[in-house]
Amino acid sequence: MLRISARILLLCAVAMPLSTQLLCGQGKKMISEQIEWTWEVRPDNPQPQLPNVLLVGDSITRNYYPDVTKDLAGKANVYLFSSSISVGDPRLPEQLKEFFALEGKHFRVVHFNNGMHGWGYTEAEYKAAFPGFIRALRKGAPRAKLIWANTTPVKKDDSAWTSNARINARNAIAASIVKQQHIPIDDQHGIILQHPDMYSNNVHPNKEASSIQGKQVAAEIEKLL
Repeated sequence: MLRISARILLLCAVAMPLSTQLLCGQGKKMISEQIEWTWEVRPDNPQPQLPNVLLVGDSITRNYYPDVTKDLAGKANVYLFSSSISVGDPRLPEQLKEFFALEGKHFRVVHFNNGMHGWGYTEAEYKAAFPGFIRALRKGAPRAKLIWANTTPVKKDDSAWTSNARINARNAIAASIVKQQHIPIDDQHGIILQHPDMYSNNVHPNKEASSIQGKQVAAEIEKLL
């Protein structure tokens, strides 16, 4: 059994366009999406003798989370923090800070991804903000080993916002930063490239693909337990 806390955030006005820019704190730019959300899951009965691990990501992470939990049963307590808030948005570090404070857990491993949302931010802004994303994870889970999961491809480019060219650029930016910090990479992008027919829509891999993803995530985490 899992205990789920879901928070759907409708910011300012539901009809606010993606390109709307707001100022958040100290003049930092916040670009909101039409609908924004966070989704947190924790084990109902975490076993104190087992290490805690955390998955950080978006709805794609949320979809493979059940398979990770199943594959790590008896080996780790698996937690989830997923959000539509992107790297570049000043709210992301604050959301993570709140999550870690509320959970009050020590995590052995944090497996993290961010890159499919926030298309209003340029790749230069993504690059500038990415180190702060890692710092927020390290501050909240100072004892944890980190694993970066790169962003999966979309089935086809559907606009100037969501395109595989931009996903590839963000993955390259993230890879250059995590390699400098000796953070291993879980190649989730490569998995979905091998299964181009396994999509439930243009963005999300289907249930079968999510299961394949989850098995690889669990295997990468288990290496560090």
